[in-house]
Amino acid sequence: MRIKIFIISIHMLLVVFCLDAYAYVGPGAGITMLGALWAVILAVVLAIGGVLLWPLRTLLRKLRKNNKDQNALEEKE
Repeated sequence: MRIKIFIISIHMLLVVFCLDAYAYVGPGAGITMLGALWAVILAVVLAIGGVLLWPLRTLLRKLRKNNKDQNALEEKE
């Protein structure tokens, strides 16, 4: 148990006193990130649009079916 506390303490000290990394993100990684972000945004928009348009599509299908039924009744008469 004491060794775990010791190891955690060492890690905490290393995190607190670490130096800057000065990492470079090249243009390839940036373009990849923008492409992935675009895909996520588009997927969310399409999912929300599908959920919002679903009742409208159902209503239009029912109206078309009723219209076809009325036309078939008029043709029989």
